[in-house]
Amino acid sequence: MSTVTADAPVDARIPLRGHLRHTGALIRRNLLWIKQDPESMFDALLMPVVFTLLFVYVFGGSIGLALGGGQDGYVQYVIPGMIAMMSMTLSQGVGTGFSQDFNSGVMDRFRSLPIGRGSVLFAKITVELVRMLFATAVLMIVAVLVGFDITNWLGLLAAVGLSAAFASSIMWVFLTLGVVLKNAQSVQAMGFLVLFPLQFGSSIFAPTQSMPGWLQSFTDYNPLSTLADAARGLMVGGPVAHDLWVTLIWSVAITAVMAPVAIYKFRTKT
Repeated sequence: MSTVTADAPVDARIPLRGHLRHTGALIRRNLLWIKQDPESMFDALLMPVVFTLLFVYVFGGSIGLALGGGQDGYVQYVIPGMIAMMSMTLSQGVGTGFSQDFNSGVMDRFRSLPIGRGSVLFAKITVELVRMLFATAVLMIVAVLVGFDITNWLGLLAAVGLSAAFASSIMWVFLTLGVVLKNAQSVQAMGFLVLFPLQFGSSIFAPTQSMPGWLQSFTDYNPLSTLADAARGLMVGGPVAHDLWVTLIWSVAITAVMAPVAIYKFRTKT
């Protein structure tokens, strides 16, 4: 009997309450692992600090002048974009962590337990969302210290919620990579190839009007641009509706396509 047919009845006979209980237990297990290995939070702690200081104090003067507001104006522009960046960059961690679990034998232990396979995936996503929210909190603390003015708290919360929704959809992509690629280094390399053009070919760090026409066409369809622009509108004012809906459509579409793929690949491998 194949692994798929063996796993399917296990999931089928576990009620929803059982799936929720298993997911909660696995979330606790992953959080305890972070507690025992606090170095795993260094990226969530240091990345928002380093990127904020780098872009504000190295590029903020020149880009701010182009925006007409100087460095202070650039702070108001870039911080909402960096919330979008956090949602994409930290999503990669779910794939590398998943790959490490396979290579360390943790998944062999899960295979021997009568738990729903989907619980393992949902627990991973939940914990990575917690890491992302922690990084966003650090980002906002640094942002205030460098001069960001929070005038709309509800808008800030809405921007963080939108980023979390988009991040959860991207995590299904990296979960799939964590299953199909052989090691965490491969997941990181593939993630870099995906993340780098999406982040810098967007409106996260600079307006797109001065970009070449072909690159502007790319940024128009780049979900990170719509996420950054929606967050910017929610937090500092400006158009919101179009970018908000486009980002939500991207999130639903990516989840609808990649979640079944990730679950299927995980079941066939375990």
